[in-house]
Amino acid sequence: MVSSTVIAIIGRPNVGKSTLFNRILGMREAIVHDLPGVTRDRKYGQAEWSGKSFTMIDTGGYVPDSEDIFEKAIREQAEIAIDEADRIVFVVDGTQGILPLDRTIASILRKSRKPIHLVVNKIDSGRREPLAAEFHELGLGDPIAVSALAGRQIGDFLDSITAGMRTNGSPEVREPRLQLAIVGKPNVGKSSLVNALLGKPRQVVTDIPGTTRDPIDSVLKFHGEEVVLIDTAGLKKKKRTKESLEFFSTLRTLKALDRADVAAIVFDAVRGVDHQDLHIVEAALERKRGAFIVVNKWDLVEKDSRTARTYEEAIRRRLGMHDYLPILFVSALTKQRIVQIVESALEVQSERSKRVSTSDLNDVLLPVIRKTPPLAPTPKEIKIKYITQLKTDPPVVAFFCNEPSLVPESYRRFLANALRDHFGFRGVPLTLVFKRK
Repeated sequence: MVSSTVIAIIGRPNVGKSTLFNRILGMREAIVHDLPGVTRDRKYGQAEWSGKSFTMIDTGGYVPDSEDIFEKAIREQAEIAIDEADRIVFVVDGTQGILPLDRTIASILRKSRKPIHLVVNKIDSGRREPLAAEFHELGLGDPIAVSALAGRQIGDFLDSITAGMRTNGSPEVREPRLQLAIVGKPNVGKSSLVNALLGKPRQVVTDIPGTTRDPIDSVLKFHGEEVVLIDTAGLKKKKRTKESLEFFSTLRTLKALDRADVAAIVFDAVRGVDHQDLHIVEAALERKRGAFIVVNKWDLVEKDSRTARTYEEAIRRRLGMHDYLPILFVSALTKQRIVQIVESALEVQSERSKRVSTSDLNDVLLPVIRKTPPLAPTPKEIKIKYITQLKTDPPVVAFFCNEPSLVPESYRRFLANALRDHFGFRGVPLTLVFKRK
């Protein structure tokens, strides 16, 4: 699996970073979906421009604990961006000129080997264009003059930052082994689970390096199959504020999901499920990755004969429309059921690669549709006449009908559930497309 490009927007406060982020994610041609981050002042968005997909990260709005930590916090954001992003967009304010904090950030960026795009914001007319020339002094190449608020020259800016990126239609070089990402909030036991899995000497084949900015991947041999384990747990040993650590962890999670086929999403049995856990679930499924839930620290829960069932029911209620994800209860400490993590990953990937024949789809689903037909929001009657699976890994199923645009969202969910009821697809997000017949 080839990861998508991660582009981080950095800069001092009030230069228009969030305005630029919102402009990119709000453009009709660029928007795919907006994924809120798990911390108060971070935003992540999946964008597309000219057929090229990429992840945008807004690092703005940092709220330091006190004034004396202010510049340190800005430096930390720049360092994180350098460590984790593939490309950097450095935003400055053209109306204010170069300020000391701009120079500090620029000096950090000059030491990196990442592509840096220097963006001079608030250039809202041709008369202000000469203001951008001053920023050549920062030594980061030719500045790009834009107005994020007005949308001026944003298209040229997007052309620049996506130059050299592969288009979505380009063939991918696919890793034949299953790529399994272990993801979750900080301190849910990801490292312990990875270590428990790697602690079985007969399973470990070798260690292979990821990219220079990714954790070390490990190859497990399990019943004759090799599985690449992507560990997202390792954070660099630096003195950082809590918000920087959470940002760093979240960015690593997104990058791991981009590389993975299947995600094992780790929940803490003691702390329960919160919005941050659910954001990670959404991130995996938005990227069409297979997924399942691993409830760790199960050994710390007082249990009776109904405890596991009660926990599972509560988790499925929180998952809502994603209640099709398998759920495991494990303990990294006691190694209870950890082998099921690999078994479940292989099963989910098998479901993700499943192809259902056209005849089976039509024989099974058309009677279901006739029994419960879609209700159109207009007097027109919706008639679904033919069903076929277009692709696998991840699966895409097409429904041919007379009025594709009128099929309501509730009925699309009904059809997805019908597909799961009859053909499985456990742990796999389904893409349903409706075409005119």
